Amino acid sequence: MAVPALLVYTRTTDYRHDSIPAGVAALRGLGAFDVDATEDPAALEAPLDRYAAVVFLSTSGEVLTPAGRQRLTSYVEAGGGFAGVHAAACTEYDWPYYGELLGARFDRHPALQPGRAVVEDGDHPATRHLPAVWHFTDEWYDFRANPRGSGARVLLRADESSYDGGGMGDDHPLAWCRERGAGRVFYTALGHTAEAYDDPAFRAHLRGGITWSGARDTRPDPESGGSVGPGS
Repeated sequence: MAVPALLVYTRTTDYRHDSIPAGVAALRGLGAFDVDATEDPAALEAPLDRYAAVVFLSTSGEVLTPAGRQRLTSYVEAGGGFAGVHAAACTEYDWPYYGELLGARFDRHPALQPGRAVVEDGDHPATRHLPAVWHFTDEWYDFRANPRGSGARVLLRADESSYDGGGMGDDHPLAWCRERGAGRVFYTALGHTAEAYDDPAFRAHLRGGITWSGARDTRPDPESGGSVGPGS
C-alpha cells in the first residue's frame, strides 16, 4: 500500500528558522509519508489532489500568490488536510481566511527555554503517546486569540508556571486540531529548534497530527476534477 503524499511548504518572507532542514528531514525520516518539500509558491497554484495533506513548516510572512490562496482554500474546503508547524502561525497575516483556517495567529514569545506542556486531550494520535506532563524546550508562543474561540479541539497547553514570560495565563493552547469545511486542520506551536526534530516524542507528535489531518474520505477537488485525501 502506498504511503500518503505530503506537500511540505517552507517558504519564508520574514524570519527564517534554522531548523527547517531538520524538520523536512524528520518528516522524510518517519517513513510514513512521501514528502515533496518546496519553497516555490507555484507548487501551491497547481492541483493538490494527490496530497493527503499540505504542511506549512515554519513558514513566515506572505508566502502565497492569489492563485495559491484560492487553490489552498478549495483544497481544504473539499476535504484536503492542512497541518501547520511552529511559525506557520506567523504566516499570511494579510489573508483573513488563513487565520480562520489555523484558528489563531502568533502574537509574541518569551526567550527559548525549558518548560512543561500539559496533555489536555490524550485521545488523539498527536498526543496519545505522550506523558500527562511533557518536558520540552521551545519558545512557548503566545497567540492573539485563544483557538478555542474558533471551535478548536485543544490537545496540548503550556504550563506558564514552568517558564518565564508567558502571556496567556492558565489557558494557553499549544497544539490543537479542528475541521474546516470538509477538511481537517492540525497545528502545533512546538518545533523551534533543530534538536526538537531528533526527539522521538516530538516526531511522533508530528506524525500523529499530520496523519490525522490527512485522514479524510476521498472528495473532489472542484478546480482539478481529482480527489482529495485518502480514504479513512
